[in-house]
Amino acid sequence: MSAPPVDDVRTEEALGPAWVSVVPLLRRLHFYAGVLVAPFLLVAAFSGLLYSLAPQLDGVLYDDVLEVSSTAGAPRPLAEQVAAAQAALPDGAVTAVLAADDPEATTQVVFTLPGLAEDYNQTVYVDPRTAQVQGQLTTWSGSTPVTAWLDNLHRHLHLGEPGRLYSELAASWLWVLALVGVALWLVRQRTARRKVRAVIAPEQGAKGVRRSRSWHGSIGVWVLLGALFLSATGLTWSTHAGENFSAALIALDAKAPALDTSLGGAAGSTGSDGHSGHGDAAQDAEPVDPTTFDRVLVAARGAGLDGPLRLGVAAEPGTAWTAAQTDNTWPVRLDKVAVDPATATVTARADFADRPLLAKLSTLGIQAHMGRLFGPANQVALFLLAAGLLALIALGYRMWWQRRPTRADRRAPLGTAPKRGTWRQLPLWFVVPAPLVLIAVGWAIPLLGLSLLAFLVLDALIGLARKRTGGRNDDRATARTTA
Repeated sequence: MSAPPVDDVRTEEALGPAWVSVVPLLRRLHFYAGVLVAPFLLVAAFSGLLYSLAPQLDGVLYDDVLEVSSTAGAPRPLAEQVAAAQAALPDGAVTAVLAADDPEATTQVVFTLPGLAEDYNQTVYVDPRTAQVQGQLTTWSGSTPVTAWLDNLHRHLHLGEPGRLYSELAASWLWVLALVGVALWLVRQRTARRKVRAVIAPEQGAKGVRRSRSWHGSIGVWVLLGALFLSATGLTWSTHAGENFSAALIALDAKAPALDTSLGGAAGSTGSDGHSGHGDAAQDAEPVDPTTFDRVLVAARGAGLDGPLRLGVAAEPGTAWTAAQTDNTWPVRLDKVAVDPATATVTARADFADRPLLAKLSTLGIQAHMGRLFGPANQVALFLLAAGLLALIALGYRMWWQRRPTRADRRAPLGTAPKRGTWRQLPLWFVVPAPLVLIAVGWAIPLLGLSLLAFLVLDALIGLARKRTGGRNDDRATARTTA
């Protein structure tokens, strides 16, 4: 019988015999997941990095419509501002007004317009002090064209609903790669009996693959919490895992309470957070009276809604108008009220403070994921986190290339995978619960379960092919760990 590999002996000395067979399995999982899923993570990280710059791009590209040239004078009534917007866009139907509390910001009058794509609106920007139209843009969920373009690039690569699978796959595996990668890095440092500094800082004087691994591991430690956060919040509004999350909230009675917009007692519908529209639709009722916006605004202010507000026209005849706070910066102001347009009285309200804890955390998490919750600091954190993920991916592929066989008789363009068959040495305490855990995780995060199953099938087919071609011995002879 041959002696066990030196790495396994060191691992057993550092962690104990119970873990010595688990570590090689984690290496193989990290290797295959990294190689196959990293391209999706690369696109998600790069598009997310670009999206973190969206507010600055808005300021450069749309400053002439988003901000006023002078703050002198008192604001004109909303009726005058809406009337000016209607005159500039006579074919549109007003659905909402975004009244800012920033003296330098324009008032946004939102229209539905025939021919626009689903969830898109035409927004007219009006100087609140002169009631002069400064311009108009095609918007999505209140976002400018460039922000909407970057948002859709990050969400689905401009491929529509099918494209959302890419971002969900990336979010599904990000937490696995992060946890397993950091665990392997800590095992290596403990095995080598290195100090804490070696865990969080690159090794000085290292060269070649050792240098790349040192940077890869230390950067991974720094971005771990951020990666877990992006994975969790990204999955909450994904297609498949997001549906399971919403179902869990309903089962736990943890959904945000609906704002009742009926004037006869029937419940209204809830809005949604994150990358989504506000459900604006063309009105089948009579044209909107602009003076109603002033009455609804006064009622909302009287109900305690300060800060920027979105005043929404009744979705259906005989229902209430809505006034919703839109301040997504901490401390958030996200209360809503329903207002009877005939009497200008508040008929219902839904306060952020009354939401269940999970609903609050979901909303706050999404706003932080989008770079809004903590303002510029949030944007900087997201930019650095995305840059860190891009560096990790680049270093991972670099290590794969650096570990390629270079002997004249065994040259290969890329490195070999960690050795096969490690599952056969797994302890019983790991093997017995593993299938149950995998089934539970696969149900909650379907793309993770399906892709993992695909990895296993691919790995099995590769193993069979190597057995038939006699490559099994070559694989064992050249296998090297990549942790």
